[in-house]
Amino acid sequence: MNSNISLIIGREYWTRVKSKTFLLTTFLAPIGIVFVYAVLGYLLTRGSDKQKNIAILDNAGIVSELAEAKNNLVLTLETKPLTELLEDYKEGKYDGIVELPALDIDDSKYSIIYHSDDPLALDEESTVRGLFRKDIRNFKVQAFGLDQNSLDKIDTDISLNPKTVKETEKEISNITTKVSSVLGGAVGMILFMVILIFGSQVMRGVNEEKINRIVEVLISSVKPLDLMIGKVLGIGLVGLTQFMIWGILLTVFSVIASSVFGLGSMETMGDMASNEGVKAVMENDEVKGTIMKVLKELASINWLLIIPLYFFYFIIGYLMYASLFAAVGAAAGDDINEAQALTTVVMLPLIAAFYIGMSAVSAPDSSVSVWSSIIPITAPVVMPIRLATDPPMWQIGLSVISCILFVVFLIWLAARIYRVGILMYGKKASFKELGKWIFYKG
Repeated sequence: MNSNISLIIGREYWTRVKSKTFLLTTFLAPIGIVFVYAVLGYLLTRGSDKQKNIAILDNAGIVSELAEAKNNLVLTLETKPLTELLEDYKEGKYDGIVELPALDIDDSKYSIIYHSDDPLALDEESTVRGLFRKDIRNFKVQAFGLDQNSLDKIDTDISLNPKTVKETEKEISNITTKVSSVLGGAVGMILFMVILIFGSQVMRGVNEEKINRIVEVLISSVKPLDLMIGKVLGIGLVGLTQFMIWGILLTVFSVIASSVFGLGSMETMGDMASNEGVKAVMENDEVKGTIMKVLKELASINWLLIIPLYFFYFIIGYLMYASLFAAVGAAAGDDINEAQALTTVVMLPLIAAFYIGMSAVSAPDSSVSVWSSIIPITAPVVMPIRLATDPPMWQIGLSVISCILFVVFLIWLAARIYRVGILMYGKKASFKELGKWIFYKG
């Protein structure tokens, strides 16, 4: 590597890593994220903290036994007339009265009446509606003289079990597509966010140095191309360092927050609210079978091929868009609208790649997905999503070659714009003007 580029990379890296802004955002951001998540999770799991005593008046004769209520609702099945219950409500014995009117078995709709001056919260209202759904169904089944066992057999769970025809080393199952889709979607989302965040940092760094006239000093000692490449790689290493620290800190802080706020305790896991409940679920043959299938699918993936390709597309995607963002930062001046217009042009193909990639999760072999994973401007996001689905090697090879050639072209193109734009002040960088900069000699 050119010695000047190495020096610039070191300068960009250590200057930013040692800055107060980097230290504050790196160490305080994970704390803030975990704190907000922990507080929101704690509040959501608590629900309503005010206990409400609710009387149930069953005029329909459908309730045989009250199910256990949630959301701090204490339910009491009453046989008193409504007038007496209303008096009890006025005296403060109850916070509300749920009246179940007579049920018309031919009517597909049923309205429950709630007597109270204070309406139920959304979660409480949902709980009350759900309490009587099974009772109403059972009541109608008996009224129509239907056989419950026969009705249960009507609903059939259909599964699709694939069988390979050609002899192949990899066996496929009914969750192969699901595992591949989840893995590909997660990787695509991460790559999109990383490329966008790192690229934006490059643009801001270049633009700040241009506005502060620091670049005039640097350009007297190094070539514009070396300066741009060094800045792109240096800021990329800073971002990579920050993400690694965030990953470690978020893991540590999440464990601490879970113990402090009780988010990791078994008592806050909804229906699986006890250790026994979790154990029972984990010992279920169907659950164990699904877990084993997922692990088998993950083990069958060719990680020796996919992991290097993930790194390749991350690096190539970052270089591709960071070069464009560097050119935008050099071309843009103090005018925010001017910078936004140029940034939009760069971001449009990246956003398009993201949406195509999300569609590739469900249709990885569609024409749009295949060609978008080969076309270099969208390939860094789309192809990693398709990798888990074993695309043909010729598509992977063509994608890699096209990406390498295209990133070389983009670096050259961005450098041509960068060398002129970085020293250009007071003149608006229109697209016509950018075209002239590319073909300037010297």
